[in-house]
Amino acid sequence: MKKLILTGLAAVVASSAWAIVGTIKTGTDARKGEIKWQPRTKSYLVAIATKGGGSSNLEYPLKDVVGLDIEKPKNFDRLVELVNNKQGASAIKGLEEIVQTYKMLVWDKPAGRYLVQAYLAADQAKKAYDTARAIINEDPTAAYMGELAPAYWRALRKNNETTKLENCLRMAATNGDRVSSAEALLMRGEVTIEEGSGSVAAHRKALTDGFLRVALMYLDPECKEVRRDAMNKCADSFEKIGHAARAEKMRSAARGL
Repeated sequence: MKKLILTGLAAVVASSAWAIVGTIKTGTDARKGEIKWQPRTKSYLVAIATKGGGSSNLEYPLKDVVGLDIEKPKNFDRLVELVNNKQGASAIKGLEEIVQTYKMLVWDKPAGRYLVQAYLAADQAKKAYDTARAIINEDPTAAYMGELAPAYWRALRKNNETTKLENCLRMAATNGDRVSSAEALLMRGEVTIEEGSGSVAAHRKALTDGFLRVALMYLDPECKEVRRDAMNKCADSFEKIGHAARAEKMRSAARGL
């Protein structure tokens, strides 16, 4: 249930320091205003403009919120491009700012994903893990579903947190969405290859238990990117076991997806 907690001039003063504008949605309500996450009470405070130029603040408990519509940070795409182009060190500061500014406001998790990737690329595995955990402490579901999860799993692998990784993959399979479930299968395949020292047997097992399942069974539109990734992993494993023609067929299918 939302709660009116501040009105008039005081609300204007309180909201003037806020910068994140968006729409908050519950099962029965949708309000646009300046939104702030309150970690102590696990709720959102929303400053809403009123007639006469004033504003009032409404509080929404996290359990009542079904969605947030918040515009992408202006520099987000540029920072992502830097990480994807192996220039993650140049993106770290900007991504850190987004993670802090947008805490529990949609964009902390996508930014956290690329920030973790940047730290891993710089061989800062502990920093990558700590970054992901700070986000997950606010939203435990981020450990097994959503954009941050696969990057967090890689940080767990780098920090030899085998039990935590296994728990996350299990949760992704049972409680996650389709994309998270597919990502978990790919991660299991990668772990299988690593634990099998890249042997032919390990690649065969990774194909049958993970990569091929995603490539052939996850046809949902939202799984397009992870399916393409699976196809390329299939191609790599087919090459390792001596099936060059099947590898090329998979790569061709990935390019056409």
